[in-house]
Amino acid sequence: GTFDPITFGHIDLIKKSLNIFDQVIVAVSDGNTKNYLFDAEEREGLIKKALFNDLKFSKKKITVTSFKTLTTDFCKKMKSNVIIRGLRATSDFEYEFQLAGMNKKLNNLIETVFLMSDPENQIISSKFVKEIIELNGDIRKFTTKTVIKSLKHKFNELENISNYFFNT
Repeated sequence: GTFDPITFGHIDLIKKSLNIFDQVIVAVSDGNTKNYLFDAEEREGLIKKALFNDLKFSKKKITVTSFKTLTTDFCKKMKSNVIIRGLRATSDFEYEFQLAGMNKKLNNLIETVFLMSDPENQIISSKFVKEIIELNGDIRKFTTKTVIKSLKHKFNELENISNYFFNT
């Protein structure tokens, strides 16, 4: 996923994945199709801090890394034959269904497994979390302390840059 930033919805799916698999790779996509708030290295660092520092997940069971290739190529490199994708609502299904089909065409040895987060996390999206924090809203119900701190810092940084250009 893009994890821009990681939310409790993502974390819920990571927990569920750990109930199914012995090892989970949290793969941070660095594709060029989105305008990210955080670059891939920042997102990878935030995920590690959220999972290992804030939530005390085991580093033995989770690997966090970024990639800038086709997901199927990344899976082959990591010797993984399963992709976990999250579904929040039925509106996600059509896109995810097409993506799973394309991945299957690219590498028929890779299966896609869809997981639903718990109902209280299904409404959470990175996009909404960014919008809420940008408007000084409270996002403690949506992500970890480290992520909140990083979001506040990033938006203050962006505001300072904007003020510099508009005030000079």
